Amino acid sequence: MKSLALFRLRLTLQFSLLWCLTSAAHGMELSPMEAAGKRVYREGVSASGADVSARIGVSGTVVPAATVPCAGCHGADGRGRPEGGVRPPDITWRRLSTPYGQQVRAGRSHPPYSDSAVSHAIIEGIDPGGNALDSAMPRFVMSSQDQLNLVAYLKRIEDDGDPGVQATTLRLGTLLPTQGAMAPLGDTVGAVLKGALAAINEAGGIHGRQLELQIVDPGPDAESAKAALQTLTGDDGVFALITPLVPALDGHLGELLEQVQLPLVGSVSLVGGESDNPLIFEPLPGTSEQLGALASYGQRTLGLAGQATRIVYQDNPQDQQQAETLKQHLNAQGWTDVSLQSYPTGQTVGVGVYTAEVKSLFFLGRAADFAAMTQTLDGAGQHPYLFAASAQVPNDVWQVPSSFSRRLLLAYPFIPGDWTDEGKAALASVRERSGLKGQYAVLQVDAYCAVLLVAEALRQIGRNPAREQLVKALEGLHDIQTGLTPLLGFGPGRRLGMSGAHVVTVDLKQQRFELVSPYTRVSAAN
Repeated sequence: MKSLALFRLRLTLQFSLLWCLTSAAHGMELSPMEAAGKRVYREGVSASGADVSARIGVSGTVVPAATVPCAGCHGADGRGRPEGGVRPPDITWRRLSTPYGQQVRAGRSHPPYSDSAVSHAIIEGIDPGGNALDSAMPRFVMSSQDQLNLVAYLKRIEDDGDPGVQATTLRLGTLLPTQGAMAPLGDTVGAVLKGALAAINEAGGIHGRQLELQIVDPGPDAESAKAALQTLTGDDGVFALITPLVPALDGHLGELLEQVQLPLVGSVSLVGGESDNPLIFEPLPGTSEQLGALASYGQRTLGLAGQATRIVYQDNPQDQQQAETLKQHLNAQGWTDVSLQSYPTGQTVGVGVYTAEVKSLFFLGRAADFAAMTQTLDGAGQHPYLFAASAQVPNDVWQVPSSFSRRLLLAYPFIPGDWTDEGKAALASVRERSGLKGQYAVLQVDAYCAVLLVAEALRQIGRNPAREQLVKALEGLHDIQTGLTPLLGFGPGRRLGMSGAHVVTVDLKQQRFELVSPYTRVSAAN
């Protein structure tokens, strides 16, 4: 009995030691040689600046290795993913060096790989058993030192997982204000995210992992926001960002994310605007897409394209750029008389803005200024058609003078008719968990959809997630039914889940909204 107890004690200590060593390995930084090998593996470039090229296909066409890096086929984790009819093998060191060798196609086998055998396979395309590797495998041309670096990294690739991924948890992050004017919006988004993630975790999580959420306040300005983002992007950071509210980084967030290759899911353009960034996936359309749907309606149904049109925006660089982009869009669609007019930041729109009568007006200012603008127009005897995204008008739209009845047209990403019984029940459950009502409905739906999309992508990429795989999985999501919006979907060149909007007119006399144009998709080419 004593010997059995002693054996069990030794076994427990061995497993404890193995766990400690494994945990330590995951916490260790890469050596200079391993880090250099990582660049060769993931980017196809040498840390020394030496040329690295590849011979591809039967003809041996020579191309820069950066166009066909190892990670492109074998994945960031080295495990390989079937693509285009090709099944790249698992090249983690544990797999390559197994003492039992490996079975290859046509029933052939080979001994385990050694350091030199790996180099031989990389350069000549021959495995340890003398078998030629698949012709889809490039034959690389690189220095001896780069070969050594690459082998060194392959020995550590399993320990070099992306931040935020642990054995039983996967951590997502977001930047949400807790103070100031945007605090209620931050509280709302945070509550939805927590509620939606809790529902997933109670159902067992995803591939045995619980999804955690780390919330950081971005602070009052760009510098504090950058510092907050850095806390989420280090080695102890998060796997991905989800629905942040950080207008202080508008126009710069995408660049910062690319520096650390951190994906983001959430419609940042609802409060600022990022477009065409490969790492940012936005479920709902931003202001530009919504105004594009309004422009299509104004041209097609109201015949306004040939009449005087004005774009009113708040005087700051971001809104000016958005106004100029909208003007270009309108001009391209045949709107021939479009002018721009700014008003001072922090002030309401003054009567001096309107020096000439216009037939239609697109509003890009603050929601707090919208009613004052309409009252100024009404006082000047001007009643153009008014176009705005729903988020850019005050909650109490009935402050707008009744003279604009049915001349006020708003774009909505979704309407009650998009909501299914299942979708309504799911959102109601999240609201109940979080103590939410119906405030900031667009932000609530956006945050909820972001969780759905991330969860679906994580399910598809399996037990060993990597950020690169998450991006590819998100690109592959098509016609996702959220139960709250039109169908969402992305693609290799498409980062908006839906591009367009419903058009609703406001009957100010009867105090009701009326759908005049169901969801209209706006082409990226428009």
